[in-house]
Amino acid sequence: MASSLHALLEKIVKTGDLVVTGPNGLHIYGDGTGKRVAISFTDDEASDEIARDPTLKLAEIYMERRMNVDEGDIYDFLALIKANTLSEALTFGMIWRGFARVIASRIKMHLPVNHNKSNVSHHYDLSAKLFDLFLDEDWQYSCAYFNPPGITLDEAQAAKKRHIAAKLLLAEEQSVLEIGSGWGGMAMYLSESSGVDVTGITLSEEQLRVSRGRASKRNLSEKVRFELQDYKYLPSKKYDRIVSVGMFEHVGPTHYREYFNKAAEVLDDYGVMVLHSIGQPYPALATNPFIEKYIFPGGYIPSLAEVLPAVEKAGLLVRDIEILPMHYAHTLRHWRQRFVARKDDAVALYDERFFRMWEFYLAGSEMAFTHENFHIFQLQLAKRGDVVPDNRNYIQLAEQRLAEFEKTRLPMEKVEF
Repeated sequence: MASSLHALLEKIVKTGDLVVTGPNGLHIYGDGTGKRVAISFTDDEASDEIARDPTLKLAEIYMERRMNVDEGDIYDFLALIKANTLSEALTFGMIWRGFARVIASRIKMHLPVNHNKSNVSHHYDLSAKLFDLFLDEDWQYSCAYFNPPGITLDEAQAAKKRHIAAKLLLAEEQSVLEIGSGWGGMAMYLSESSGVDVTGITLSEEQLRVSRGRASKRNLSEKVRFELQDYKYLPSKKYDRIVSVGMFEHVGPTHYREYFNKAAEVLDDYGVMVLHSIGQPYPALATNPFIEKYIFPGGYIPSLAEVLPAVEKAGLLVRDIEILPMHYAHTLRHWRQRFVARKDDAVALYDERFFRMWEFYLAGSEMAFTHENFHIFQLQLAKRGDVVPDNRNYIQLAEQRLAEFEKTRLPMEKVEF
């Protein structure tokens, strides 16, 4: 193993049990406590590349099969490193690369070119068969709600839809706008459970195709419509309700004012909006380079400190904030376990490198919630203070009604590819 990585790991790993094997021998790090993790490298240059730029090269070397996890899994390794990492372990090379990425990120955020559609297409226009490997029966690609704890992924995703629907205070014949409609599951749930008319917008042509097909199969085409539409260019029609789940992470901090101004423009004066997004505890200087390059180009995880000023300047009132700290960690673990169990299918769809890239993405994302205080926030917004009850009892009451509806709801059909 290259001496540069050996020196870095000696500085970092004080607790835990890490065994590293390279062409030139074996090294053990930590105090021997906890779960044993063993990794191996095929060549010294691989470990040296990681030492120079770990935030990007660790993922790339793993994707290239030049690093393997022999005991435990990639999540165990990432969690062990994160549990030990101190700022004192940063090298000069890591620091200057970090500064360069921050500068590049800030410049990119302020460029006038709209890359929204191409950024969305990079991830969401992958084969629908890929997402079928690990998502629940309704294809919810956002944080589930594990309430009560220990329920299945399908039950938790149903609980998420139920929880959001309750906060929307829905009534029959209301008009609902969904910004970022995914594969249509939320829109169909809202319409079937509450008799509302839903317009869902997306920038993914693959999601548009699948969601329209699903709505048609359930005879919902007159009540649930999906459009290929950028929220920035929405016409000025008014909606009684707005919901957005797992889309805000693609907006970017330089566009928060624009996003909430548009939401305020199309929300009825007596309307309610619910925004569900990943959050992090402090504003970030730049997105993780692996995520930016391979998974979500243009993505950015906000902090509430960045979001709330834009909400206020748009003239919207915060009626409720809820923080869900660990629910996405549980969701991601379910996804990763299901994905790894279908490895042969994933490799057949793409290749081994793609499988490892997505395994690393799911594991790294889980680690962000277990070790970096990432969370989900749900904001309930309105223009008036009197459109939402002054206590939260209504949420539980609405969820009870929705749970009864779910007992009679037709089962979800298999998605057609």
